[in-house]
Amino acid sequence: MGTSSFHQTLLISMAVLATMVGSAVGGNFYQDFDLTWGGQRAKIFGGGQMLTLSLDKTSGSGFQSKKEYLFGRIDMQLKLVAGNSAGTVTAYYLSSQGPTHDEIDFEFLGNVSGDPYILHTNVFTQGKGNREQQFYLWFDPTKNFHTYSIIWKPQHITFLVDNTPIRVFNNGENRGIPFPKNQAMRIYSSLWNADDWATRGGLVKADWSKAPFTAYYRNFQVTPVSSSRSRSSGEFGNGDWQSNALDASARRRLRWVQKNFMIYNYCTDFKRFPQGLPTECK
Repeated sequence: MGTSSFHQTLLISMAVLATMVGSAVGGNFYQDFDLTWGGQRAKIFGGGQMLTLSLDKTSGSGFQSKKEYLFGRIDMQLKLVAGNSAGTVTAYYLSSQGPTHDEIDFEFLGNVSGDPYILHTNVFTQGKGNREQQFYLWFDPTKNFHTYSIIWKPQHITFLVDNTPIRVFNNGENRGIPFPKNQAMRIYSSLWNADDWATRGGLVKADWSKAPFTAYYRNFQVTPVSSSRSRSSGEFGNGDWQSNALDASARRRLRWVQKNFMIYNYCTDFKRFPQGLPTECK
């Protein structure tokens, strides 16, 4: 199979997986989350099935989960700020509290109309991050809802977009690398003004004439880790994720994303780490 036909087949299969994930029944935002800041800029409607965050020149907005979680799979569907989103950041992440907190991050860095969003990922352990990987997406995340997932297990953390793994952070405690496994975390999300750094290093500012900027959320799900759940046939989202390793199909998709859409990887940034790359990169 040629490279272009392989990419086409892969995109089609990923679209099918996205449709299957999109059909899942989500939780209820009234029951599962608190609107924590931004006043009326954060809203829940549709009987608790939809949530929106908005940003204007005065303030952004945010929410957090009522519960804390220790391991599991977190799924959320988002539709990001459309049009000129330069200077805005939509953050969706897990975090514990305190100076030695753990954190697992998705951040979506806005851009001027027609230019792609940057998906920024990071992992903090015991208060230390600096493990950034950044990606372009293979679709327009402002046109439709897409599913962004975190699988957090004692063995590894996997970031997924529409059921496609984009990043895996393995437990390397046997090599002296801290791993988030002892602190329960809440789910947080916020939409905020970061035009001092978010778009081209702060060169492009937010266009407040386009405000309010709005991001949309639906179909939140938390699935506990369970050793008794059976593997499914080909659906990474419905059972395969309970395995301790990616299967061959998931590994192929991970390589495809990292080859074609990764735009920054701290593990290849020798200028940033002149004394040597972090241990997990070796």
